[in-house]
Amino acid sequence: MRRPVRWWGRVADSAQPVGFLLHPASPLHDTGWGHPEHQGRLRALASAVGRDLLALDGKVVQITPGEPSDEDLLRVHTPEHLGSIRAAVEQAEQENTLVRIDADTIASPASWDAAVGSSAALLTAVERVADGTLSSAFVATRPPGHHATPNRAMGFCLVNHVAVAARWLQATGRAERVLIVDWDVHHGNGTQDAFYDDGTVFYLSLHQWPHYPGTGAESEVGEGAGEGWTLNVPLPGGTSPESYSRHFWKAVDAALDRCRPDFILISAGFDVLAGDPLGDMLLEPEDLHALTRGLLERGGDRAPVVAALEGGYDPTRTGLGVVAVLRALAGL
Repeated sequence: MRRPVRWWGRVADSAQPVGFLLHPASPLHDTGWGHPEHQGRLRALASAVGRDLLALDGKVVQITPGEPSDEDLLRVHTPEHLGSIRAAVEQAEQENTLVRIDADTIASPASWDAAVGSSAALLTAVERVADGTLSSAFVATRPPGHHATPNRAMGFCLVNHVAVAARWLQATGRAERVLIVDWDVHHGNGTQDAFYDDGTVFYLSLHQWPHYPGTGAESEVGEGAGEGWTLNVPLPGGTSPESYSRHFWKAVDAALDRCRPDFILISAGFDVLAGDPLGDMLLEPEDLHALTRGLLERGGDRAPVVAALEGGYDPTRTGLGVVAVLRALAGL
């Protein structure tokens, strides 16, 4: 399936609204007192979006997520991985406690519904955008996903939502080639692992270096059919917004030239903002607005854009960042 559309085109038709999706189970995922990825993140995000409703009214609409499917998850994750998450959640339910999958990653009684519901919400978003009923979308996925590998939960992440969405787009014939742009302050090792030998999904990550999880060196470029389809841009903490932007657009243009995608997915980590407790980068919400608008412009008619929440551990700043991205998607 190749659509006969221009490559460097106009911003996608904004006559349709932007979708905003949040699965009702996501705020119920409980990581415990003092955990950075806590339940207050989504409350702050929803409050910030609510305060901006006057500007967003009619341009951003809330969409009810669909239902999750094991088939969708199994395009990325092994049965053993999904079984281990279910087992941890069942233990949490039976013992009425939180279960540590690793030192950072927690399962609670609501975690399965939150994780797979978030993936389902992202699939609803990409389906509506691909079919033209939405111009673009932002999905408040929680728990985040980009550290989840095909066979391992880690780094707060249980299911890799963006990877699941990329495979769904391909499996349903809505896209042949997908570009994933990951601006989270941490490298998305799970997303990289899912597509490292694949020449149809391009993974681009800009991230702080050195930093958790220790992957994402420039030398990691893919292998086999996927060689040249992974592009890592490790940057030191304290990189200025101007320098970040130069690196970002150089990498994006290279990725677009190589991939020529039918769809662009953003792993939108708001821990790249100045002041985040888990990062040392210096971007502001207006910088994320500019990055989002630029991706819309470069994708044009050919490659619509959907963003999914990854990190962001200062709730107030994350809320401001999400509003900036939503405004950019809506052409404000």
